Amino acid sequence: MLAALSGYFYWCNAVSENKKYADDAGNLVVSMVSHGHAAHVTSLLYQLAEWSSARVTRVVLTLNIPEPDMPPAPPEGGWPFVLDIVRNPQPQGFGANHNQALAGADEAFVCVLNPDVVLLPEQGDVLDALCRAATTPGAGMACPVQVDAAGHEQDSRRELTTPLSLLQRRLLGRKQVRMDWVNAACVVLPAQVWRAVEGFDERFFMYCEDVDLSLRVQLAGWCLVVVPVRIVHAGQRASGRQWMHFKWHLQSLWTLWQSPAYAKARCRLRNVGHIAP
Repeated sequence: MLAALSGYFYWCNAVSENKKYADDAGNLVVSMVSHGHAAHVTSLLYQLAEWSSARVTRVVLTLNIPEPDMPPAPPEGGWPFVLDIVRNPQPQGFGANHNQALAGADEAFVCVLNPDVVLLPEQGDVLDALCRAATTPGAGMACPVQVDAAGHEQDSRRELTTPLSLLQRRLLGRKQVRMDWVNAACVVLPAQVWRAVEGFDERFFMYCEDVDLSLRVQLAGWCLVVVPVRIVHAGQRASGRQWMHFKWHLQSLWTLWQSPAYAKARCRLRNVGHIAP
């Protein structure tokens, strides 16, 4: 909660000091990956068309497996953005798919968006709010507040995952008080930041890519920014129910714990108490 509040205050102060950023601050390309998520994708595309067309100029939809009913039929009048379809001959991991979709993007901002996200009309144009936050000085990645279908806030912003913190959280119910990384179900980055950190590390097939990306963004000198707008993302937690996902999760944790970014982040936390500059 303390980390979330600091993010809210950072965003509010930054926006109030940067009213010079108008609607022409830059356009946005959105990357979505479908792995049999046709119904979710269709719904989200229509939401983007209705509420985010002023900011979104292009959507790259990657079909990770064959889906005969995709892409969906456009609304009357057509899509208000360019819809690029990528059909993978073989399934790829989360990071590889988004890296492929966003390679060479010339928009000012890039967005990674899960197909099972639901935008809320009462929140206005969420992606525009994220872009505006991402223009503030020092911002490297902006994310919204994630809630479940009942409106309960999700733990989408967490402390650095360590073997000890996992045990404390799982067995002792320890609450987290710091924000070291954010869930990548919905994040916006300035394109220059995305290029500087070279996107996702494709050694992570699934899980922990967002942890690693968050660490590398901060180690490169930028901050994570939480924007006080909500999206719905229930999060299926497949690693707790399916053996293969559990295996991928363990492999990704091991890869994370062996990475230079993780070692540098731990060092900063020990020395100054935070990862961001």
